Amino acid sequence: MEVVVDNKVLAFVADFKKPETISDVRKQAMDALSGMDFPTTRVEEWKYTRVAKYVKKKYKQVQASANVGEYTIADLNAHQLVFVNGYYDERLSTVLEDDAVSIHKIDDLNEEYYADIVDGTSENVFSLINKAYQTGGVFIQIKKNKKANHPIHLMHILDGEEVIANARHFIQSETGSKAEVVATYHSKNSENSFTNIVLEGHIEENASLTINKFQTEAKNVLHISNELFIQDESSNFLINTITTGALLTRNGLDVIVEGENCHTEMNGAYLGTEKQHIDNHTIIDQLYSHCTSSEAYKGVMDDKSVGVFNGKVIVRQDAQKIAAYQSNKNILLSKTASVNSKPELEIYADDVRCSHGSTIGELDEEAMFYLQSRGISAASARQLLIAAFIGDILDKVQNEALRANIDKLFLEDFGWKF
Repeated sequence: MEVVVDNKVLAFVADFKKPETISDVRKQAMDALSGMDFPTTRVEEWKYTRVAKYVKKKYKQVQASANVGEYTIADLNAHQLVFVNGYYDERLSTVLEDDAVSIHKIDDLNEEYYADIVDGTSENVFSLINKAYQTGGVFIQIKKNKKANHPIHLMHILDGEEVIANARHFIQSETGSKAEVVATYHSKNSENSFTNIVLEGHIEENASLTINKFQTEAKNVLHISNELFIQDESSNFLINTITTGALLTRNGLDVIVEGENCHTEMNGAYLGTEKQHIDNHTIIDQLYSHCTSSEAYKGVMDDKSVGVFNGKVIVRQDAQKIAAYQSNKNILLSKTASVNSKPELEIYADDVRCSHGSTIGELDEEAMFYLQSRGISAASARQLLIAAFIGDILDKVQNEALRANIDKLFLEDFGWKF
């Protein structure tokens, strides 16, 4: 990050609330912020994403209530944990009977354990703002050698204008455990508001964790997420990220693989309209041998929307026998839409099988002509081709209730049927 000249970051957080008790994590984050600045396009990782106009605004931390019925997923049968403007609302939350799952407030996370897990990892200014001024969140434990009886639904709601939501979560998947987490993001009357989320986790030996993330905030919201997951030996991690909302979205996802025989899978579908800007930044850092990873992101951009994909796979010198696949494919539905795509491989080992690729193009004119020649309207032909394009990403969401909810939203918002 660049050196502070006029303390823009400190001015940004000046009105944020400080708790009476300041933990080590908060203190370290606050201290770090005094030496940081907001990223500009001169910073390589933010080359295509400008945040300057957003960080000049003043946001407030405000507790509010919400009608969770608007956002509840039918038939999900999940632990439902509700966060309104970044505050954990236990009254609106529902925790089901489940001996495999233990849910605590984020402040109950053992700081010595956490410091050991994240030792050596990097932070950016937004994750530090979150950790310094978080107003709520949960620490979730999936018990050793147990499978969660229900999914865990983290429901985030922005309600009000010029609000910032700093929710922070940590998931500990203990040895041999298995669980699914659903993270959804919504907004109401949220002009110029900001979701600033941190979601981290530790997937221990032989554990399996699936995360389905669905972002549907209104197109007047800034959404920045920082996600970090550490994998131990023989663990499995799958995350599906589907983005249709927010005016500007920045999804930062880092996975550090700290054991052999691990599998990591990242899938993403992002759909931009109007003047939306959707940025997906991912890193898979392979430290040990005999691991596999698969990464597939697809974007459909219309109107004046902009997509960004920067995915990096790092294979360290001692990490032999690595198989890594990375792909980013995009369709532009208008002449004014654009995508900046940069898949990367950084390989220091010599016995690996790694591939990456990127495509950006328009809908196939021959396919459109073929479908129309069979009596299908142009609008229906376009819908069929788009559905076929991103359908394989949506199929990675195997939770039937969530998938039905996603399909319903796509039909209502875009007229696309899957």
